[in-house]
Amino acid sequence: MKKTLFLLIGTFVLLFAILYIFKGSIGDIRPAVLPPTSGIKETAVTGFGDIDNELGAAQVNGLKAPKGFIISFFAKDLGNARDLEFSPGGTLLLSIPGSGKVVALPDRDSNGSADENKTILSRLNKPHGIAFFEDKLFVVEETKVVRYNWDEENLKAEEDKKLFDLPKGGRHFTRTIAFNKDGQMFISLGSTCDVCYEKNEWIAAVITSDSDGASPRLFASGLRNAVFITTHPKTGELWGTEMGRDFLGDNKPPDEINIIKDGQNYGWPICYGKKVHDSNFDKNIYTEDPCLFTESPIYEIPAHSAPLGLAFINSPQFPSDWQGDLLVAYHGSWNRSVPTGYKVVRMNVDGNTISGEEDFMTGFISGSQANARPVDVIFDSSGNLFVSDDKAGAVYKVQYSPYK
Repeated sequence: MKKTLFLLIGTFVLLFAILYIFKGSIGDIRPAVLPPTSGIKETAVTGFGDIDNELGAAQVNGLKAPKGFIISFFAKDLGNARDLEFSPGGTLLLSIPGSGKVVALPDRDSNGSADENKTILSRLNKPHGIAFFEDKLFVVEETKVVRYNWDEENLKAEEDKKLFDLPKGGRHFTRTIAFNKDGQMFISLGSTCDVCYEKNEWIAAVITSDSDGASPRLFASGLRNAVFITTHPKTGELWGTEMGRDFLGDNKPPDEINIIKDGQNYGWPICYGKKVHDSNFDKNIYTEDPCLFTESPIYEIPAHSAPLGLAFINSPQFPSDWQGDLLVAYHGSWNRSVPTGYKVVRMNVDGNTISGEEDFMTGFISGSQANARPVDVIFDSSGNLFVSDDKAGAVYKVQYSPYK
């Protein structure tokens, strides 16, 4: 009897140890916190009226924004809604990697919500990054970059050319694309692991090419998971969010905002934050600081916030002193004792300096229940803000109007 008991206890301990060792292999797709105990709560927004919440904001799905901003559903039932992009004709497109689709969300009657969720591309391999340059649509799947001819009138995309292949992903399979005004293309690729040495130099990096896909090359390295990138509307510089590694505790390493420069190394896997050596991973002994020649972030974000989409504010609906500031979506933590993130913040930008942040859109989490998780942020030509949510499967529209 005792032998059987000891055997059962030993088996349990062994299984627990195996699960602990390999818990990082599941990747960042695990739930951040416990799922909601019931369905997503929807709060209809029919007007301003007398709205009573701590920020004095109109709200939907429990979400809140500063006084004067209205939050409404633009589209629902989308699955894991990720990257947002507007077509040259003003139609909002959305990538849904989990279902292998890119959908169009037209609002032909301009009533503030999508008329339909129209699938324009399907059976793709984890499509994530979408972007337009001139009249062409570019879609980045896990292992390739494809250019499409875009038909605005009929909302159709027809393949024009596969530009080039990408290395297969792993823990981080998403690839994101951005263009500068000259047509230089940038693609970010996350690491295959939590922390490791990669064999392919394009992994945990940003690569670059022209819009024809000619001679793609490494642009910047040492970027563990720069999930979203964008170009500065004035300087053309490439800015990106960056997720730090896991399993160093609640408060380190910091997540980051980087200005990503050609030929520079941003430290991962042996350095993080402002040139901090990750001695927990890298056990080598150095005669010189191994982080000396790595690039530091321009801003450190609290660890495990999981920053994703970012957009510079250029909207007549937003306060004049906010123009040029940065909105960043914090997807939220999954491996922290107390959840953090789950919000959209505004960062105060002055040139290439960020002096701080404040909450802009909150209410994605209540206690330990995450009802929603923000992913991407984008403005339309009228200055309305759109936010994707891959947990509630929604896209929200945020607009400003003074209270009646």
